[in-house]
Amino acid sequence: MEVKSLIEIENLALKKLKIYKQSFFRYLLRAMLASMFIGFGVIVAFKTGNYFYLEESPLTYPMAALTFGSAIILIAYGGGDLFTGNTFYFTYAALRKKMRWLDVVQLWAASYAGNILGATTFAILIYTTGLFAEHAVNGFLLSVVEKKMHVPTSELFFRGILCNWLVCLAFFIPTTLKGDGPKLFTMMLFVFCFFISGYEHSIANMCTFAIALVLDPPGTISWGGVIHNLVPVTIGNMIGGALFMAGMYYFVNKPFFGESEED
Repeated sequence: MEVKSLIEIENLALKKLKIYKQSFFRYLLRAMLASMFIGFGVIVAFKTGNYFYLEESPLTYPMAALTFGSAIILIAYGGGDLFTGNTFYFTYAALRKKMRWLDVVQLWAASYAGNILGATTFAILIYTTGLFAEHAVNGFLLSVVEKKMHVPTSELFFRGILCNWLVCLAFFIPTTLKGDGPKLFTMMLFVFCFFISGYEHSIANMCTFAIALVLDPPGTISWGGVIHNLVPVTIGNMIGGALFMAGMYYFVNKPFFGESEED
């Protein structure tokens, strides 16, 4: 079953490559969709968590983590192209010699750029709604963003590794299951685990930071803080997806593919 799922991952990577080669614009729009879907998850999570945050409840983070799972469901079933998942898909296909490494780098860059554009667009849309204008509503979000911008660089890096390892598993493990029910439960469980653990996801952070920056935040939240967070987290996410997922699964399953890798 695991080998069959890896073949699905390989085919998915090749499908994404085909879309990219047919139309860069279409691929960019798919990447924008993915971060917008995460944006929806961010809004739901921080709106929900804020009710508990105002009461200083220990359920603040668990409730936010539980509702953030909506983001992965939107991406998995609604389409979109997420940079963090691509670090796994494209690396695995390249290790299997089904894709060129140059294509991998170009696809990573395109999906990351699209995710940035999507996060920015979604933040502007949220700003126009006025739903997060008051401190009574945005207090939890701004407090989390401020903390993320002041975590030591080395810690952000390793949190990024663990995060994308877990998030890629959230996409991969369900491919071994039958029925939408078990798949949905597994996805939400893995996302809950990464959120509640305090790991760092570059695209989720990107969306959260973009929303915070359009809300006239305090001086402790800045573009410098965004860069301080996103650079080590992005590199960590890449290692988590490329090494701990693609590299590991390629190595441990290599005997099952026999000579096909050279075809």
